[in-house]
Amino acid sequence: MAAYFASLNFLKLLKSMPGGVAQGLIWGLMALGLYITFRLLDVADLTVDGSFTTGGAVTVMLILAGWPAWAALVMAVLAGILAGLCTGLLHTRLGIPAILAGILTQLSLYSINLRIMGMSANKAVSVDKYHLILTSRNIPGSILTGALLALVLIAAFYWYFGTEQGSAIRATGANPAMCRALGINVDHMKVLGLAFSNGIVALSGGLMSQYQGFADINMGRGAIVIGLAAVIIGEVIGHGLLGKYLNFFGTLSFVVVGGVLYYLVIVIVLWLKLNSNDLKLFTAVIVGLFLAVPYLRAHSKSSFARLKKGGHRDA
Repeated sequence: MAAYFASLNFLKLLKSMPGGVAQGLIWGLMALGLYITFRLLDVADLTVDGSFTTGGAVTVMLILAGWPAWAALVMAVLAGILAGLCTGLLHTRLGIPAILAGILTQLSLYSINLRIMGMSANKAVSVDKYHLILTSRNIPGSILTGALLALVLIAAFYWYFGTEQGSAIRATGANPAMCRALGINVDHMKVLGLAFSNGIVALSGGLMSQYQGFADINMGRGAIVIGLAAVIIGEVIGHGLLGKYLNFFGTLSFVVVGGVLYYLVIVIVLWLKLNSNDLKLFTAVIVGLFLAVPYLRAHSKSSFARLKKGGHRDA
């Protein structure tokens, strides 16, 4: 045991932290997209595993074709929106349950993503040849750019979901029956929310492909779990720090922070020389723990409340 701890290089951990922050910000952006469906619409959308890869594939192929990186990202967002529209229409027009509609779209995107990349499992893009927005060779610049993008998206979400249409989307997830009674087209709101969500997910996929220098057919595998981890971690920490003072803007901000914290945990796990094949297990454990925190806290408070009430009765 002593030899194991002696083999750990703390300086190496410190050097790897900035890279973890940069990638965590990208996953935090993806979590913002997932937040729309998971929290606002109350829909379990599994499309994100496919649309994340779609964003990366479209971005890399367009950059290789000579497009500017920013224009490639715009097209990646549009491709993600189309993927979300497909899931939304399968769910609302054909009556397929949302989770199954997401699985169907995700499954079809595997073949579509292969075709986008010319039937190749991965495509590389060189930072030496192309001007990329985020790169692992300029981690401080990538952190700054990622943070600015996150701030812009959070501000845009805060504004949009305060508008009449944005409020209708939030109301659809909270109480669809009441929305129908008020004349809101619930199906339209669901399709719109799914489209927005997957557009943001594809944006993060495009940024990740630039950061790591390639797009891979499996780069989106497990993305929904990472996104859920970021959302749950962010919400728990936000409520723990701010409590009743946590507003919508703060919640969105903590979702991005959750993505950064999640990836820093992964960096620490790798630094501890644990088997990288166990990362999925660690992710599941982390998500499970943070999901349990709100329930255990509420259960603890209710138990003390019952005990206090019982004590007053005995007195």
